[in-house]
Amino acid sequence: MSVNKVILLGNVGRDPDVRYPSQGQIVASFPLATSDRGYTTSSGTQVPERTEWHNIVMWGRNAEVAEKYIKKGTRLFVEGRLRTRNWEDKNKMKRYITEIYVDSFEMLGGGQSGPKSGGDAPATNENAEQKPVQPAQTEVQNNTTAEGDVIPF
Repeated sequence: MSVNKVILLGNVGRDPDVRYPSQGQIVASFPLATSDRGYTTSSGTQVPERTEWHNIVMWGRNAEVAEKYIKKGTRLFVEGRLRTRNWEDKNKMKRYITEIYVDSFEMLGGGQSGPKSGGDAPATNENAEQKPVQPAQTEVQNNTTAEGDVIPF
């Protein structure tokens, strides 16, 4: 038995890139940032904030929702699995990328360019029956959420 499960809570780094590959199923991809806060140790050593960037990939209904509602700065809770793929670039160098293939996600808040969604946030699960999604209409200004969190984008 094996488990391949990823859970992330972070902010979208740019608007989703949506494509319609030849198979006919929609796919959306975008970066998601997760950060560990900086701190000072008991000995006075400063440890800076550390941000990790994750490559997110959504297919089908999840990608459709992403295309409509996810924008740069949107706060997302994502559940999925790791996939690593490789290819050869123009210079014949072998390249690798690790991506998070999303099984389900929930929008937790909006960024500066999109609506904020709270309790009515679209939660999607590729295997669940989907209903139309209508996010709440709360303004978010000055790169902060309604809760006062600063959005780093």
